[in-house]
Amino acid sequence: MTAASSASTSRTATSAATPAAPPGAPRRFGSPGSLGPVGLVLAGGISVQFGGALAVTLMPRAGAPGVVALRLLAAAIVLLVVCRPRLRGHSRADWGTVAAFGIAMAAMNGLFYEAVARIPLGPAVTLEVLGPLALSVLASRRAINAVWAGLALLGVFLLGGGGFSDLDPTGVGFALGAGAMWAVYILFSARTGRRFPRADGLALAMAVAALLFLPLGITAAGTRLLNPTTVALGSAVALLSSVLPYTLELLALRRLPASTFAILMSLEPAIAATAGFLVLGQSLSWTEAAAIALVIAASIGAVRTQVGRGRARVEPVPEA
Repeated sequence: MTAASSASTSRTATSAATPAAPPGAPRRFGSPGSLGPVGLVLAGGISVQFGGALAVTLMPRAGAPGVVALRLLAAAIVLLVVCRPRLRGHSRADWGTVAAFGIAMAAMNGLFYEAVARIPLGPAVTLEVLGPLALSVLASRRAINAVWAGLALLGVFLLGGGGFSDLDPTGVGFALGAGAMWAVYILFSARTGRRFPRADGLALAMAVAALLFLPLGITAAGTRLLNPTTVALGSAVALLSSVLPYTLELLALRRLPASTFAILMSLEPAIAATAGFLVLGQSLSWTEAAAIALVIAASIGAVRTQVGRGRARVEPVPEA
């Protein structure tokens, strides 16, 4: 990933946004709805964390490659049926963008689930989010966003216990690789959103990812993928971890620059820790609470910076 390609995605992708529907017209799947871009990102993060917890329980049944294959295949089927994307009328560049998006999606999922098969979910998410944080620094042209990224990075490391020396090195490598592919996913998600209406590009990219990963899943899990319970759980994981969050993120990237979106991704470890406290009764230490506060402060700062920048562009200059 070059600095030039990263910086090119920092521009807001409003030019590809779907035209507003007339009052009273029914909304099609993939329309932005009433949530703002920040709300879309947060809703997607919550969905991912609950889907990730369910996926961990599925791993003894199908293994990491099997879970990823089920997740991507079920998500692709749902999106293709609901979105019914047009296959004609797209340029070679459009198809190249979709293919790259699908490859990044498959790699990101595969590497992450290989990581959580070796190290705990919290540290894995914490390490993975370093990819979007690095992207936020590369994609932003404002020094203040580097400050927000640094603050979020400090919170991420505090949430990880201040170090990862006791973790399996292979698992750490997979998590860092997943983070790098997450950054690539952000870039191509934004480009796909500009080239395709609604969630059409996402549906096509998901199909690419599923086709790429299905042979690996079949090789690793075999007939276990046909177990009805496994299929049902895999479909639930697909909805929570792929269909909902990827659609929400694609819509958000049409109205948020990649730099702000990447810093918002630092909320993922905080959401995971909060869900563990509320759902699983896992208590938070003072260090973990401080880490969550730092990450949230960085995210709020990034959003306020972007909002202020947008107002400066639209407010007229007073006449002398």
